[in-house]
Amino acid sequence: MKTYNYLQDIIANKGAAYLILIDPDKLSTDKISKFAKHCEESGVDGFLIGGSLLLNGNIDETIDSIKSSCSIPVIIFPGGIDQISAKANALLYISLISGRNADQIIGKHVVAAPLIKKIGIEPISTGYMLIESGKTTTAEYISNSKPIPRNKPEIAASTALAAEYMGMKLIYLEAGSGAELPVPNEMIKMVSQYCSLPIIVGGGIRDPKTAFEKVQSGAKVIVTGNFFEDESNWGKIKEFANAVHISEPKEI
Repeated sequence: MKTYNYLQDIIANKGAAYLILIDPDKLSTDKISKFAKHCEESGVDGFLIGGSLLLNGNIDETIDSIKSSCSIPVIIFPGGIDQISAKANALLYISLISGRNADQIIGKHVVAAPLIKKIGIEPISTGYMLIESGKTTTAEYISNSKPIPRNKPEIAASTALAAEYMGMKLIYLEAGSGAELPVPNEMIKMVSQYCSLPIIVGGGIRDPKTAFEKVQSGAKVIVTGNFFEDESNWGKIKEFANAVHISEPKEI
């Protein structure tokens, strides 16, 4: 089964999917293996792998560590062409549609396309939008683009609709790693009303209640990341998964 279809099935059966973003710079390969096993046992549906800026981490080794201990899909969330790997199940083919930097909208994609075809990895076309989150994020700085103002949901909705009309498969509303504020519920609601594509929401989600609110507002995929780089928070993963899977029967 293609990874995109797998995500659609999760959304249909559980109400929404829960993905955890792993930055290869932030976790050692030994810890990643242990973490991945715990995630699968706690109800996580898959992993995103990547980062806006990669210094010492190794994408291939990270994926190998994950796959050695669990069977859920690994999806590359590329911060650059150097983060493409044949070892992953799929790749978010992200176009930064919230900005006006042509290189981030189509330029790097032209360079990456032949490599993606050569290695045979599944590309999932994704309209990626940076949303103002209270501070300048790494993604915003590296991409040299302005985020959509958090009080302008109509801009996000119109941009998402344009992405749908251009044939993209997913919308990603991104507050950014370590964001002070998550994507506003009102913005998620308006985007979901205007656009029929599944909406991914990530950044600034630090508790299950916030994750639940995002799903209630229309998000179909929730992503958490650096909150779980602290091993003391691992025990909360199941709570997050339960909050996201709103259609799944819960144990009483």
